[in-house]
Amino acid sequence: MSTTLTRGPVRAAERSPAPDLARGFMLLLIAVANTPFYLWGLETSPGSSHPIEGSWLDQVADVFIMTVVDLRIYPMFAFMFGYGMMQLYSRQLAAGTSEKRAQHLLQLRNMWLLIFGFVHAALLWMGDVLGAYGLAGLLLVWLFLRRKDTTLVVWVSVLLGLLAIGTAFAGVGAYFTAQLPPAEAAEIATSFQIDDTSMTTDSYLVSVVARLGMWAFITVGQGVLGLVVPIMILLAFWAGRRRILENPGEHLPLLRRVAAIGIPLGMLGAVPGVLYHVGVLQVPDVSAWIFELVQAFTGFFGGLGYVALFGLVGHAVARRRREAPAPDAPVTSALRIDGPVAGALQAVGKRSLTCYLLQSVLCAPILTAWGLGLGQHLSSWSMLLYAMGVWGLTVVFAVWQESRGARGPAEVLLRRLAYGRRRLTAA
Repeated sequence: MSTTLTRGPVRAAERSPAPDLARGFMLLLIAVANTPFYLWGLETSPGSSHPIEGSWLDQVADVFIMTVVDLRIYPMFAFMFGYGMMQLYSRQLAAGTSEKRAQHLLQLRNMWLLIFGFVHAALLWMGDVLGAYGLAGLLLVWLFLRRKDTTLVVWVSVLLGLLAIGTAFAGVGAYFTAQLPPAEAAEIATSFQIDDTSMTTDSYLVSVVARLGMWAFITVGQGVLGLVVPIMILLAFWAGRRRILENPGEHLPLLRRVAAIGIPLGMLGAVPGVLYHVGVLQVPDVSAWIFELVQAFTGFFGGLGYVALFGLVGHAVARRRREAPAPDAPVTSALRIDGPVAGALQAVGKRSLTCYLLQSVLCAPILTAWGLGLGQHLSSWSMLLYAMGVWGLTVVFAVWQESRGARGPAEVLLRRLAYGRRRLTAA
């Protein structure tokens, strides 16, 4: 399949450090965010996905994840996804591709991401986010890609307002639910619970059906109905047109304000849920679900703050590049340009799709009941270490690929499907 484009995919010399740095570190946080779901067989808190029982080390791990990670990473992921779409679109237009063909390329990529997500969920992980972003991308590119900046800002404001109103109404609903007789309140709470058996069944075929059911719910719920992902993608369209992450030095006051406000606000939104989880805040269990909704709303600001923070880090890395003495020979590896830490993060960021899928390969067959079942024997703190180890292995893989000048396998496949074999070869 070919889109008959003027140019092919992004070249290594065209990449900016900030987006890749953000994606590289984001994948660590994604691995950490997914840890509670692999702790199957443990009773979880009604106000979060974390186990109720545990040692003090488990409590520390839970508090850390709830405060820094939970419901902040998928908004950040959504922003980076939308920003990447605008980068691709702008590069195609600059190369002379028509708007119609460039938009067709985006929609083709989004469609394939949706398919990637389906396969990912069917084989390994019910919490796949590729499907949600692929679906949101299909809708938002169709509706908003070529709209004016004013239109984008208005719709971001409207959707954010709806999200705030919905969260407020949910808070009222949680309050009145707590006033009901216990039996009636429990019945209402139970009707909203979704049991995921994909982790606990020892039958792989049964787990496939369970995963796809959860995936369909997450894809529609998170990708569209939850509003956070669409808002983030629209903001990313606006930011991408201004090349804020490619040229962070020109937007330092904005990035500093967003980071300084967004990150603390995201953390503050987690405080009620954390206090409930550790037993300090006494709230009826039937109303504890409100903490996740509050965290989702404030997590939007936290995720945006993380994006701004990595824009600032990217600016520091870019400045270091400019101030570095000219090398005797051309440098092709990010590792030699930016130092080992930044270079390793960028290597992962360049292969974010591959590393994201690799996390599931390293987790699901080992942790779930249909696999080796290790997740039943771990707790919050040991699972946190396991997640960090998994991310570390993806870093090793990405650095090895970087040293060879090789792209990630998933990125190669997606580019071939979207651009066609002839365009990919010519790029």
